[in-house]
Formats: sequence, structure tokens, C-alpha cells
Amino acid sequence: MIALDEIDRALIRALAADMTQSAGALGREHGLSQPACWRRIKRLREAGVFRGARLDVNAEAMGFGVTVFLGVKLATKGRVSLEDFERVVSAIPEVQTVEHVLGAYDYRLRVVARDLSDFERVLRRRIMALPGVGNLDANVMLSEERLPGPL
Repeated sequence: MIALDEIDRALIRALAADMTQSAGALGREHGLSQPACWRRIKRLREAGVFRGARLDVNAEAMGFGVTVFLGVKLATKGRVSLEDFERVVSAIPEVQTVEHVLGAYDYRLRVVARDLSDFERVLRRRIMALPGVGNLDANVMLSEERLPGPL
């Protein structure tokens, strides 16, 4: 674990909001020179604070108007390995995230579809056809808010 000061936390918040900001612009905003800001960002990256850069694609703008959170309970854990399930479900293009969870379900999937009938097609032809799938529980997302993290 890396020790973070208030400037580090401010840089993390700023980069979380817009990762395209330059070290020079961030430095000016936070009272640092460009090289000092760059060194701090490099130290944070090397310490593993940043797991990588991601492109945040607007699924709705690409025609995917429905997001469904799908709880998946495997029928029998011994019949199919967790790794095998994760590998095959991750290969489905509409499945955005695969989370192994503790609770009523074994997995939580985030699935996008063009509309509800498209989701039904994905569910019936792709997800329910996977080996080991038992009970399912679907929750359609109505809206999404991005809340700031602990920083």
C-alpha cells in the first residue's frame, strides 16, 4: 500500500474525472510543475494505484439501450469449473462484466442489449445455453449515477 497525500488524492480524483488531462494542466491546477506532477502520476502508476487506461464507451449511443444485471447461480459447482464458466461467458460480446460474488448467486453479469427482445435473444441463445447455468435473476437498469469513490 502506498502512502497518499492530499495532492496525490486530488490528482487521482482529477484523472478519474478526465484521464486525458496533461501533467502540465494538472500541475497548474494543483500547484505543481509539469515534471513534479508527472513524477507523482508515474509513482502512482508504478505502485498499482492505476490499473490501466479505459475508454468509457456510451453503449446507448452505439444502439444498446438496455442494460441488465443478471444474477447467475450455477446448477452444480462440480459439473463445470468456475474458470470454464468465466471463460465462456466472457466470450459473449453483450456481457460487459463478469463478477464472481458471494451471496444468493455465484456470478453477477452486466449485459447490454439493443432492446428487451434483443436481451431475451441473448439470454435464451447464449447465456441459458451455457453449461452449468442454474437459476437466473434479472434486474433492468433504469438509470445510473457515478458516485465518487473514497478519495
